[in-house]
Amino acid sequence: MIQSIDHIGIAVKSLHDALPIYTDGLGLEEIVIEEIPLQKVRVAMIPVGNSRIELLEPTSPDSPIAKFIEKHGEGIHHISLEVTEIEKHISQLKDNNIQLTNDIPLPGAEGTLITFLHPKSTRGVLIELSQESE
Repeated sequence: MIQSIDHIGIAVKSLHDALPIYTDGLGLEEIVIEEIPLQKVRVAMIPVGNSRIELLEPTSPDSPIAKFIEKHGEGIHHISLEVTEIEKHISQLKDNNIQLTNDIPLPGAEGTLITFLHPKSTRGVLIELSQESE
């Protein structure tokens, strides 16, 4: 079941350069920064009400985020939906011919399990499904 919009992911070249917009400019606090080696990214999670903004900084030139920035520039990368039973969602999406970037949940930020719906199947929007780890 889809619970809510968990976060909006924004690709940035540098967390150091981008964070002051959100902290100093918007006055947002309680930022959690984490590196996710498997995804070759450092993320900053910024709470905003019941949702969050996730800034994504590539840690390698061959990371998906680096490639995204190279092709599209900095900006909105994905929308993440919080779900329960992620494996059930994956199976249902595959049954409905929705292309996924991975067929099994992968580790994400803050210990979550994640998968992405490929933009080719979603009219150009990268959608992440995110399940809190149990």
